[in-house]
Amino acid sequence: MTLLSTFFLTGFQGLEGLHGWISIPFCFIYLTVILGNLTIVHVIRTDEPMYYFHEPMYYFLGMLALTDLGLCLSTQPTVLGIFWFDARDIGIPACFTPLFFIHPLSLVESSVLLSMSIDRYVTICNPLRYSTVLTPVRIVKVGLRSVLRSALLILPLPFLLKRLQYCRSHVLAHAYCLHLEIMKLACSGITVNHICGLFVVACTVGMDSLLIFLSYSVILRTVLSIASLQERLRALNTCVSHICAVLLFYIPMIGLSLVHRFGEHLPRVVHLLMSYVYLLVPPLMNPIVCSIKTKQIRQCIIKKFQFIKSLRCFWKD
Repeated sequence: MTLLSTFFLTGFQGLEGLHGWISIPFCFIYLTVILGNLTIVHVIRTDEPMYYFHEPMYYFLGMLALTDLGLCLSTQPTVLGIFWFDARDIGIPACFTPLFFIHPLSLVESSVLLSMSIDRYVTICNPLRYSTVLTPVRIVKVGLRSVLRSALLILPLPFLLKRLQYCRSHVLAHAYCLHLEIMKLACSGITVNHICGLFVVACTVGMDSLLIFLSYSVILRTVLSIASLQERLRALNTCVSHICAVLLFYIPMIGLSLVHRFGEHLPRVVHLLMSYVYLLVPPLMNPIVCSIKTKQIRQCIIKKFQFIKSLRCFWKD
């Protein structure tokens, strides 16, 4: 029995000669993710004097943008390394490093989405207590607890993976390392890893998604009790961007989990595409949805572009 010391990351098999061309849309996606999320953070940070950016929802949007930015940067080196340099070999210890960033950041994003649903709940169902319930100090504490919870729950996973012996195929189905994928390559017992993984998912994503569902159930009941149709639509419209963010996060996550659990006989390209959708689509689309559906952020972005345009015209003159 030969024990493995390296893993083999997967690109688009059979299209190795086209990896340079394939990297172009990926570079565009990464650049859009970085610029889009940095723009959201910049707008919220630099326009603090404007009263509406003191609202908790904008702090949560900033947290979401930073989390998406972290997810993007944690996968960028290995993905582009495969396309540009055919750098597929990765040592087992080195594989655990991005894993420790990808999984906690995903859990932090789930926690931020839950916090945003609570913000919507308080806004619609108990607006008079909004300023006293969601204070800036409490929001900072929520953010720190989300990071701490995610880091502590994920911390045992690399150590549990490190104790395993790997003697099966060393080819991973993705361009980066995930706990479930690495665990499948072990030739020793993985019961503890399964239990720990399920416990982490149940305590974070499972609990968060349940609470989000319950909060929107109460929100919907409150909205339906409003007499005016126009007021109902106005209340629901404030939730659209958050609902889109929730769907963009949970649908790819559920899809990737189903492919991992039941798609062993599917082509590798399906696993690969689902992994890209899971980690690239939410960071790509969240700033776009946020800019389109959040009037204040959209107006600030337009003003900044107009200011830049006026400066260019000034220097030309």
